[in-house]
Amino acid sequence: MGLFGKDEPETATVRGKPLSCIVCGNETFWQKRAQLHGGLLSFFDLEWASPTCDCLVCSACGYVHWFLPQD
Repeated sequence: MGLFGKDEPETATVRGKPLSCIVCGNETFWQKRAQLHGGLLSFFDLEWASPTCDCLVCSACGYVHWFLPQD
């Protein structure tokens, strides 16, 4: 099993356009969800209530592309 539970990295699209890494130009990524922690919620031990975002990690250089949910 590969990184983040997938066997192989995959191509990704953002708003209907293919994504390429802004650092190295690679076109395959590992997908992950991450929680955004703030100081106040961490202070009160309420990190579970923090918002989440989608991350695409470049399979070549490891650069993380962060995307907030679009409501």
